[in-house]
Amino acid sequence: MSERTIVLDHEHVQRKLQRIAHQLHEENYSEKAIVVVGVAPRGMALAKRIQTMLATMASFEVELVELALDKDKPLEAPVKLSTDLASLRGRTVVLVDDVLMSGRTLMYAAAHLVTVPLKRLTTVVLVDRRHRSYPIRADIVGLTLSTTTQEHISVELGRKDTVYLD
Repeated sequence: MSERTIVLDHEHVQRKLQRIAHQLHEENYSEKAIVVVGVAPRGMALAKRIQTMLATMASFEVELVELALDKDKPLEAPVKLSTDLASLRGRTVVLVDDVLMSGRTLMYAAAHLVTVPLKRLTTVVLVDRRHRSYPIRADIVGLTLSTTTQEHISVELGRKDTVYLD
């Protein structure tokens, strides 16, 4: 097993998420409600935490929705949303995932969401690796990290949240 390097420890992950929540609050303070869509599984875990943080600071309602897709073969299995897609029509949506590398997952998730007209779509990732193969970017990023394509970023969420480079 190769050596694992801690990129973000628990305290730093919490601070990044707090900053992301504050930025979302600032950008959406005039909204009545926003929908936070988490890409399962780790993007959803982050989305839940962001929702909890926003609930303590924002006057707007924060609805949580889960989006599931096959990250390796996104066109072979249908995208699943935990709510009716039509319920997002005309709403402000925040799409959350853990790591942005090629952009494939975020691109297919966003493409599915914009099949209905949204008021606004904001993309959020905890770690941006900057190895784009798809023309998408994250609007809000916790940490930008230049890595090689051979290196791997692991986001482990639990009692002790940690982001590793291996």
